[in-house]
Amino acid sequence: MADRLTRIYTRRGDDGTTGLAGPTRLPKDAARIEAIGAVDELNAQLGVLLAEPLPEDIATLISELQHRLFDLGGELAMPDYQAIRATQVTALEEAIDRYNGTLAPLKEFILPGGSRAAALCHVARTVCRRAERRLVNLNRDEPLAPSLLHFVNRLSDLLFVLCRVLNRAAGRQDAYWKKPDRPNPD
Repeated sequence: MADRLTRIYTRRGDDGTTGLAGPTRLPKDAARIEAIGAVDELNAQLGVLLAEPLPEDIATLISELQHRLFDLGGELAMPDYQAIRATQVTALEEAIDRYNGTLAPLKEFILPGGSRAAALCHVARTVCRRAERRLVNLNRDEPLAPSLLHFVNRLSDLLFVLCRVLNRAAGRQDAYWKKPDRPNPD
């Protein structure tokens, strides 16, 4: 592979635009760039999670997810390219089922937190939801492949399940939401 990033600054973005793969330039606050940035932020948050001691299977899964998010960003940067396919959505669903099958059923909402790794995974989950909102916004004007939207939606579900798995691995209980006592309306 040739040295592709030998020069880090180009000054081309000084005018408030950024380039997609190819000659297209967009304003840095365009919906597509917002979506790319949100996916990049999610990938970075997963990198922070990977800096924690994790069970090996989860570390491997998170690393694989980072690669798929890079593919997803490439799909956003090259509008005629499709990197995320239905098989990858199915793989996320299988991982959700596998990990969730080892957990007690939820009877109440849980609060973000617990172990440090679980708390970081909760942050990644919320960043994933933000990325999903950016993709939905982009999709409104520039239709995306359905599998791309499905992938990000399933990914946030998987991250939620992994939060619970990470708490269990650390010997921590999930913190359940306590419903407020509400007076009876008279």
